[in-house]
Amino acid sequence: MSESCNSRHFSWLMKSCFPNPNHTNNSLTQIQTQTQTQTQTQTQIHIHSYSSTLSSLPDDLLLECLSRVPPPSLQSLSSVCRRWARLLDSPSFLDLRRRHGRIHTTVFAVSATDFGLYAASLRFEDDVDGVRNWKVSSFLANDAVSLGNFHGLLSHARLSAVGSKIFIIGRNAMVRYDTWPGTVVARSAMLFPRKKFATAVVSGKIYAAGGGSRTDAVEEYDPDTDTWRVVCQAPRRRYGCIGTSVDGVFYVIGGLKIGGTAVGTEPPRAAANAEAHVYASSMDLYDVEARVWLRSRAVPGGGCVVAACSAAGHVFVLASHAVELSFWKFDARRKKTTTQNNNNNSTAVTNAGFGEWCRLKSPPLPAQVRLDSTVRFSCVGVENIVVLVQVTGCIDDLLRRSGRSLRGLRDGLVLVYNSVGGEWSRGADLPEVIRRAACVCVEC
Repeated sequence: MSESCNSRHFSWLMKSCFPNPNHTNNSLTQIQTQTQTQTQTQTQIHIHSYSSTLSSLPDDLLLECLSRVPPPSLQSLSSVCRRWARLLDSPSFLDLRRRHGRIHTTVFAVSATDFGLYAASLRFEDDVDGVRNWKVSSFLANDAVSLGNFHGLLSHARLSAVGSKIFIIGRNAMVRYDTWPGTVVARSAMLFPRKKFATAVVSGKIYAAGGGSRTDAVEEYDPDTDTWRVVCQAPRRRYGCIGTSVDGVFYVIGGLKIGGTAVGTEPPRAAANAEAHVYASSMDLYDVEARVWLRSRAVPGGGCVVAACSAAGHVFVLASHAVELSFWKFDARRKKTTTQNNNNNSTAVTNAGFGEWCRLKSPPLPAQVRLDSTVRFSCVGVENIVVLVQVTGCIDDLLRRSGRSLRGLRDGLVLVYNSVGGEWSRGADLPEVIRRAACVCVEC
């Protein structure tokens, strides 16, 4: 790929919209022959008007033009030249598209197969006769990211999105999937190996906690510098936890306790079970800006948290109670209290704390879904909507009449919860090629 673009790099649309200054035809030659008597200044202006192509624009004007391109054409634009690829990767490009209303929140489900990495996207604005359909894209491994790394990453990976980029964070490696150009590049791995950990994005940075058997560290990743650093120590060492964020707070939810007590000081079985129950239904809250841990909270109904996400200023939690599921909402908005100072008429703004728990209508799973150890859910928030995806699980013969799964395993059930109306609806199932997926919401 060249540093700057030329006519050979433009698509047919670009060529038709912007003339090539190196191209001449008979008509133009005749016109120029007839106007040889014009002054030298007029000739220079005439030539200059033809040489003003899109590639000659300054960066700010070129960004303004590129930001209005429809999403399906972005992948082609990034291949024109290095300059265009660099502009499309800049924060200014994302800001301009957001300003022009070209940014849409999209649910991505990423899965690895023997043939490559697959990504299915679901955009709620793209309704066709009231039906939302998944769009599948695939790409092969390159030299920086091997196919074996894909399988290792996605076995217990966590997905975090910063802008239009998806970071696939694995135990010992991480890759970045750029949704616009459709490329995958390797990024720096976490400082400590983790498995089934919690991640969330706060102010454009990724935070990771839990999942480490030898560390309590909470790590912060800066996408601009591609570096990880330790920011604090977690109050509890968890495994199998889930992460989300609202209003500058990183939530570490659920999971199991890692590690035990010293030899000879083991607690009674009843106390150990009670402690495990506390971990499975609790939330640790880390204020990123203040760099302090806030008071922990717990799901009122107890149970084991199996999925969680944030949407519309709330944390939504799905808990399992062995034979049934419960669905909860925690008001995570930072309520502000304004006080008036009579001496200098200044106004002070203080944090009045968080809201309360509220139990919601449970997801209407088909009766054929067995809530056993094989069922796994992923929860994604999209504005005022919560998307619940069954990423793995077992459904019996009554739901397998299509015969698409020879061994009787079928995953991909999608349920959509509208937080405004408080009702669930059935969404389009995940495509068959997307198996054991990890899900995330992306601005693209």
